[in-house]
Parts: sequence; C-alpha cells; structure tokens
Amino acid sequence: MMPARSVVTEGLPHSKVRYSRLASDDDGYTDLQFKRSPPKVPYKAIALAAVLFLIGSVLIIIGALLLAGYFNVEHSDRTVPVLIIGILVFLPGIYHLRIAYYASKGYPGYSYDDIPDFDD
Repeated sequence: MMPARSVVTEGLPHSKVRYSRLASDDDGYTDLQFKRSPPKVPYKAIALAAVLFLIGSVLIIIGALLLAGYFNVEHSDRTVPVLIIGILVFLPGIYHLRIAYYASKGYPGYSYDDIPDFDD
C-alpha cells in the first residue's frame, strides 16, 4: 500500500494547479501501469471459425457418406478429396472455437489474444 501524497499548494494562494509531493519510497512506478486492460473479444474471427467448423463438418459428413457408398456416384475417385478438404477446413475452425470457449469461461492459459484478429 502506497502512502498518501501530501499537497504542496499551501504556500501559493492563487494557484489553481494542485501538485503533490511524491512519497519518499516511490520508485517511479504506479500499480496502474501494470494493470492489463480487459481483452477485446474478436467477434469476426470467432464467426469465421464457426463458419469453417460448420463447412468442414458438412464436407466430412458428405465425404464419409460418399466413401461408404450411401450415394450413387459416377466417379468414386472424387470422394476422398471431399473428405480431405473437409478435414482441412474443420481443423482450424474447431481449434479457434475451442480457444474462444475456454477464454470465455476464464480457464488459465487461454485468452482471446491467442485468436488471430482482423485489424479493424
């Protein structure tokens, strides 16, 4: 706890500026310098992650159904790329949604700063 600062304007009758003497043990730092501001929630990045998650999920489901033979396909060699693209779109979406979820719940080690944001 910092000691209170004493006011030095007693000797100056018409001074409108209030100065205060620094404490004798003051090292030049204040506690407010080190206080972190609350993180800004990157809504656009979270929305993009949700869209990637949904598109990836749909492509994985369609690719799995094509691979299993539930749909009659003329060219069966095109089923594996649908599955691969679905996985490649799904992974970043679920990764960033997981970070956003844990950051919103306040788990230690997770922050909205870990999600890349669009420079607005």
